Amino acid sequence: MKLLILGGTRFVGLNLVDSALTKGYEITLFNRGKTNKGLFPEVEHLYGDRDSDLKPLQGRKWDVVVDTCGYVPRIVRKSAELLAGSVGHYTFISSINAYADFTKPGIDENSPLATIDDETVEEVTEETYGPLKVLCEKAAEQAMPGRILVLRCGLIVGPHDQSDRFTYWPVRVNSGGEILALSPRQQQIQFIDVRDLVEFILLMADKRQTGIFNTTGPGYTMTTQQFLEECKKNTESEAKFTWVDEEFIAENEINIPLWLPRDWAGICQVNCQKAVDAGLTFRPLSCTIRDTLSWHATRGVDYELKTGLKPEREREFLKAWHDTFKGN
Repeated sequence: MKLLILGGTRFVGLNLVDSALTKGYEITLFNRGKTNKGLFPEVEHLYGDRDSDLKPLQGRKWDVVVDTCGYVPRIVRKSAELLAGSVGHYTFISSINAYADFTKPGIDENSPLATIDDETVEEVTEETYGPLKVLCEKAAEQAMPGRILVLRCGLIVGPHDQSDRFTYWPVRVNSGGEILALSPRQQQIQFIDVRDLVEFILLMADKRQTGIFNTTGPGYTMTTQQFLEECKKNTESEAKFTWVDEEFIAENEINIPLWLPRDWAGICQVNCQKAVDAGLTFRPLSCTIRDTLSWHATRGVDYELKTGLKPEREREFLKAWHDTFKGN
């Protein structure tokens, strides 16, 4: 299969290329050539800009295109329109942020979508990200009707995840000591290993499957406590979890990965059964934890995580929590 990847040098795209190479696909990457330029010398590289220079894509043919980096509807439309006569199938990586209401569990592919008053807005912010993804999906479908696969992903984790939202927890648990932990401990959380996602992308591409699929995981209900205990088990850590309540986290504006306020709980209880029925599978959580830690170790001992609590701030919050608890 001839596979064109828009992007391909960062997290999802990088893992997608790795997997596609093992399957013997003929791969072309199209990007600006600014990130990891020396990566994957064995595949074809085309350099351009989705907004201003699509000429390298003209006059070429591919079986499938995977768009890993579409955020602005106008730009997605330009790419899809140019490729409409060059590819038979277009996979667009979207987001569960496309949905409008996260207060209730069980969001499925037919749930109401996010909207924006001014659809010409192109600045991607926390408020516009979801609605813009919806408009990107529509732009792709309008350009290539009946040939679009939309994958609405949740939190994507695993090796090469530069956001550190998942990585923080295995790293922190591995370091031991008293840990300020998320509450409520029985709150459900969801994420998907990037390697499971790319396997599903290629499976669906092989089938030329179209439609919309929620793609987060795992394939069972997982609580915050189960996740952290699994981190502890797989690091053989002596860590001790101190479960502070939601009010304390909110009042102190504690920025802690994977924690969400109660009125956003639905974003971690998304219904992915349609994707599971279509072949989405999940590797063991232990595998994701260990492999993420192994990859993180390659970043060097001086690397500072992009998110999560610094040790001194965590100690301050823990002291404040214990003082409050004693006062009560």
